[in-house]
Amino acid sequence: SHMKAAILPTTLTLPVTNGKLALGTWQGLYLTEHRRSPHTRKILITFLS
Repeated sequence: SHMKAAILPTTLTLPVTNGKLALGTWQGLYLTEHRRSPHTRKILITFLS
């Protein structure tokens, strides 16, 4: 899990247009857990305009 965390990004910038997430037809947002047992996580979302 430590290697996956080091390879994958920890921040992400997503486009929002007219208050809606502007993703393409085949695009999506997925959150993954790389541990064998689930843990509680806090997710921080910051909006800039």
